Amino acid sequence: MTESISLERLTGIVAFARAASHGSFTAAARSLSVSPSAVSKTIQRLEQQLGLRLFTRTTRSLVLTPEGRELHERALHLLRAAEDVVQSAAAVRAEPSGTIKVAAPLPIGTRLLAPALPEFRRRYPKVQVDLRLGDRFVNLVEEGIDVAIRIGDLPDSNLLSRGLTSAKVSAFASPTYLAARGTPQRPEDLQHHDCVNFRYQASGQLMRWVFKAGSRTVEFTPDAAIVVDVSDAVVEVIAAGGGIGMSASFIAAPYVERGLLVPVLTEFAAHMPTITAVWPESRRASPSVKAFIGFLEELFPSPAPWDAVIANAALRPKHIPPTTGTKK
Repeated sequence: MTESISLERLTGIVAFARAASHGSFTAAARSLSVSPSAVSKTIQRLEQQLGLRLFTRTTRSLVLTPEGRELHERALHLLRAAEDVVQSAAAVRAEPSGTIKVAAPLPIGTRLLAPALPEFRRRYPKVQVDLRLGDRFVNLVEEGIDVAIRIGDLPDSNLLSRGLTSAKVSAFASPTYLAARGTPQRPEDLQHHDCVNFRYQASGQLMRWVFKAGSRTVEFTPDAAIVVDVSDAVVEVIAAGGGIGMSASFIAAPYVERGLLVPVLTEFAAHMPTITAVWPESRRASPSVKAFIGFLEELFPSPAPWDAVIANAALRPKHIPPTTGTKK
């Protein structure tokens, strides 16, 4: 007869799986809303019960032992099965309710999603939204995320997905900067300008600027005068006259409408990959997830209104001289 698992041991497996996935007790504790010491003690008890060493601990890292790696894979299967049970029970209810955990990149979350959440709550008052923002690539299954919004090509996975819309990445500058330094006519002219670039927090890599010149793609990393690691900071710097920077149209559009930014090199603008919603197979039948995906389709229409703002601004006559001479 198979021995039934105790609640204490099950709690230890959950804590172990989170710590292994996140690589630290602190991150695991944060995801479980408990203290790091509670996670550590729970895992220590599990190791004692199993008679196994699951982690090699150092002052800087938490590394799985061979036995720990094998148990981690089995623990993930257990957690996925448990999530399936919960989601199947939730799907019985026709009305969306409960908490839905949503992950999104910071600029999309702050600029587009967060302002729309009150309307979603008005429609579905029994649904609570737990929004997680950041540049880190989130594992939906391991972290219990119901829906994530991602930008770019999706790796092969078992996730369900729905393309929402696309946006353009264009170059922008303030009117005062262009009046003082001239307007670039070709991507090559940017070597004569102060550039403001973006550094990805997750990888530490600088953003490569991509332009389309007919069938030819021009791609390079500019010699930037200022580098920041938050997308909103890029537009703030260039709106203050700091130079020319690249921004997604949904971030720059409000600045363009207020006359704080001017699109440049628009005829060379490259399309951004599709903005996509993804969710686990286990959430397929969830009424709350279905409602949220439908809401996202309204929030991200195609064609996108922010692209129209940039396109209309590009058609306005400009009286700013082209770039001449060398970079100051």
